[in-house]
Amino acid sequence: MRMTPTLIMYLMMMLSCATQQQTSTSTPSGSYSEDLSTWRPTYEIAADSAVETPNESRKEKPYVEPHYTVNKQLDKVLDSINRINLTRKYVDGFTIQLYTGLNREEALNTKMKLSIELPDLESEVTYAQPNFKVKTGGYFTRMEAQKDFVAIKKIFSNAIIIPDRIKILE
Repeated sequence: MRMTPTLIMYLMMMLSCATQQQTSTSTPSGSYSEDLSTWRPTYEIAADSAVETPNESRKEKPYVEPHYTVNKQLDKVLDSINRINLTRKYVDGFTIQLYTGLNREEALNTKMKLSIELPDLESEVTYAQPNFKVKTGGYFTRMEAQKDFVAIKKIFSNAIIIPDRIKILE
């Protein structure tokens, strides 16, 4: 009988399965188990050392100075930024422009109509030659302006949100 490579492979698989069955132990449920307790390291605990609770271990540890907090150098920088911010009177923000045009009377009528329709909002009329502009609100973000813009757009269809400088209240 001549041995083919396929036959040799089959015999090797059968032998390896037979040796696995002899060496492994199985539990009644049929799952594999092995006792590794002989290989685990053992440690001896000193009799004088007691087991610490988490609260006790915190009390015994010395205070550690934090490294990434506000220190003297950072405090100087923060103070200089604060002084710069105190001198600023305006910030970049957004306003809602209701009217822009050449007619002064129409600008004043727009302001009066806004005060009647939405009394919570204050508006101002400015003149930059040759145009009159009616603006309302002072918003730091476009999202803040959007809330009032929805109500204003129902009354003034030409209203737009524009970037503008906003005076900081003191």
